[in-house]
Amino acid sequence: MAKPVRRVVTGRRPDGRSTVLIDAAAPNVKQRHAGNASTLLWVTDESPASVSVAGDRAAREIGVPPPRRGTIFRIAEFPPGVGGEVRDNEAVLRDFGIGPEVKPGHPPRHPAIHRTRSLDYVVVLEGEITLLLDDSDLTLAAGDVVVQQGTNHAWINRGAATCRLAMVFIDAEEP
Repeated sequence: MAKPVRRVVTGRRPDGRSTVLIDAAAPNVKQRHAGNASTLLWVTDESPASVSVAGDRAAREIGVPPPRRGTIFRIAEFPPGVGGEVRDNEAVLRDFGIGPEVKPGHPPRHPAIHRTRSLDYVVVLEGEITLLLDDSDLTLAAGDVVVQQGTNHAWINRGAATCRLAMVFIDAEEP
């Protein structure tokens, strides 16, 4: 199970002063078939983003890619050994909520490789993870940052501890 993520969401009172709207563990946790998990923290459906929307914008079902003209913010966890198992690439895409609207790119060299129509900011918070690309593997550690521009990729935890990633996905044009 995913480690709970405390989520604090701020807003404005009727008099315009700032206040806390939500201060609790983020409830929208999705356990993936491969064993990894993600906690959805916030979603926007527009750009520029509205900062006056009432309610919990993460209280919804959504796949990995962001909405058109929107963003997704989540924490993802990869236990040791997760991501490298041999699976059908189409099953991986379905599990991630990646539909036919995202063009597939080059044929994957590994069954976990997928692509989203997004610009992704990824920060390694804890542990280590291997990023697979079409032509290379990179091992990333806590504090490392990836700016991923709509590329084929996969995340595989080859380490001994759970890896936690902070991920912000921004809708983008097809590459």
